[in-house]
Amino acid sequence: ENSTIYFADLVGFTAWSAKRTPEEVFQLLESLYSVFDDIATKRGVYKIETIGDCYVAATGLPEPQENHAVIMCKFATDCMHKFAILTANLADTLGEDTASLTMRIGIHSGKVTAGVLRGKKSRFQLFGDTVNVAARMESNGVPNRIHVSQQTADALVAKGKEAWLTARPDKIMAKGKGELQTY
Repeated sequence: ENSTIYFADLVGFTAWSAKRTPEEVFQLLESLYSVFDDIATKRGVYKIETIGDCYVAATGLPEPQENHAVIMCKFATDCMHKFAILTANLADTLGEDTASLTMRIGIHSGKVTAGVLRGKKSRFQLFGDTVNVAARMESNGVPNRIHVSQQTADALVAKGKEAWLTARPDKIMAKGKGELQTY
């Protein structure tokens, strides 16, 4: 029933990749995604997919997790930390501007429809408003910050994690949702 969805996007990636060989682009993405995958396994986070430079993950599904929002925020913090270290280390081989790449993370909690769509390339997929709002949290986020919705903030507060939250001073305008208070 309840889950938390994570979208992470590499800020500056399109311009960075335009100046790189395909091998260098893959070196960066494979390095990042393998580290994120390891953190996901450690934290009990389910990787949904990568779409270009966007990494999508979920907690609370396919198996329920009572602390889905807490788990996801710990995962996001770990990924943000490892991202900074990894891009700094890769700057030696992929160019100094690799260290200036940043990441924007958006997280939202709620109900999701999920399952395997059959067809030629069957895969586990997510549908619903929760997925859309998580994507809006990412696209309206600030580089090097984790942007969470009111619903995720409420789930964190319910688990005693209010110290993790700082209200965003401005409300965001989310397509199809209107003005939203976020953290």
